[in-house]
Amino acid sequence: MNITYRDLIDQTYYFPTEEFDLDENGLRFHGVPLMQLIEKYGSPLKFTYLPKISENIQKAKMWFAKAMEKHEYDGKYFYAYCTKSSHFHYVFQEALKNDIHIETSSAFDIDIVQKLKEEGLVTNSNYVICNGFKRAAYIDNIARLINSGHNRCIPIIDNYEELSLLDESIEVPFKVGIRIASEEEPKFEFYTSRLGIGYKDIIPFYENQIRDNEKVELKMLHFFINTGIRDNAYYWNELSKCLKVYVRLKKLCPSLDSLNIGGGFPTKNSLTFDYDYEYMIDEIINQVKIACEEEDIDVPHIFTEFGSFTVGESGGALYQVLYQKQQNDREKWNMIDSSFITTLPDSWAINKRFIMLPINRWNDSYERVLLGGLTCDSDDYYNSQQDMNAIYLPKFHSAKPLYIGFFNTGAYQETIGGYGGLQHCLIPHPKHLLVDRDASGALHVTVFSEQQRAEDHLRILGYEPSTAQEEAPAEHHSNKLQ
Repeated sequence: MNITYRDLIDQTYYFPTEEFDLDENGLRFHGVPLMQLIEKYGSPLKFTYLPKISENIQKAKMWFAKAMEKHEYDGKYFYAYCTKSSHFHYVFQEALKNDIHIETSSAFDIDIVQKLKEEGLVTNSNYVICNGFKRAAYIDNIARLINSGHNRCIPIIDNYEELSLLDESIEVPFKVGIRIASEEEPKFEFYTSRLGIGYKDIIPFYENQIRDNEKVELKMLHFFINTGIRDNAYYWNELSKCLKVYVRLKKLCPSLDSLNIGGGFPTKNSLTFDYDYEYMIDEIINQVKIACEEEDIDVPHIFTEFGSFTVGESGGALYQVLYQKQQNDREKWNMIDSSFITTLPDSWAINKRFIMLPINRWNDSYERVLLGGLTCDSDDYYNSQQDMNAIYLPKFHSAKPLYIGFFNTGAYQETIGGYGGLQHCLIPHPKHLLVDRDASGALHVTVFSEQQRAEDHLRILGYEPSTAQEEAPAEHHSNKLQ
């Protein structure tokens, strides 16, 4: 009996899905014919399907609007994009079409905000929420933004010294938030987040450093759970503790009117992915309203900072299986034309799993395999799906090329992998495509970046002069250490 890969998928999953279907040439992702991309642009290949960014933002906005209407919630909802997930200009261009706000985490993020303001993509009406541990350059950039008139820039206080540093640099009255140092899940290696100020210390911090400072207004309480927004006892317990702090603080501080519940919405990592976003949002809004009604205070405006949820499901990586190595009687290694360590670093660093499917040959019989990258590193492999302890693909044939795709890879992978720089074993970064649709729905593909060349690596490593070196004076002086 010859069972095809398509039969395996039909027996295991509900297929086609919202994202995936098949045409006569193979797999399509949101209607994008992936074999056509490979035939035109080659492999390895990375791509970003831009409409998915706007789609997820609008979904979240709709879920919050629905929950607030259901519970007669008087506060507003503000969607912020967490920049660290992907700093690329094309991401901001797409995301900012949707009337959103920005969350930053380092000094250079503010430089990006400034560039976006110069382009008119960001205005003073956009909130800029400044998280993270703030060194001098970050403080200076925040101060420059606020001093220039951007009064919706809200630095989130992470430690006891930051407020005084900001106060010294900012010349006008300004708003701040306080981040709660939430307790971690019991399985963590530490008890409390290194970020923020402990639950019991927030009220004293407000009373000692903010209340009597006429220049500073407390606007926001920031709450974030490292493991994300999950329907489990741990999350609901931490949210309850946060709300107790909020209502106590609100009674002391009338200017406090916003609760930031951070990020943490998961992205789909399997065809069996099951997460009830709408229920979670509905219950969060319900819990916040109940806590405020019990203490007879106004409900806060709700801010979220979704990063992976915004951009993660827009990305994909396509590879060709170059060769199959049979290392023993059971293990078959399909070698791809790139490296997992360099192009999907989360799969190596934190054992993250993505949706993986073949692009072509769905009507061929299948086999169990392991996937190996091109580097000489023993950790450069991918050996299981999220929902099964194995990988199954159409059988390898040297005369019938096999292409595979990893999907929902749009968050973090480029920046963690060192985009445009050196890669492990000098494996080049693949060509990157931007896929968009016009008003009529027609697809448009542009090349964002070409595959790295040997010359790019040699220049970084100092074997060829950089632009700065070429422009330097011909005369060099050597300083001898005494």
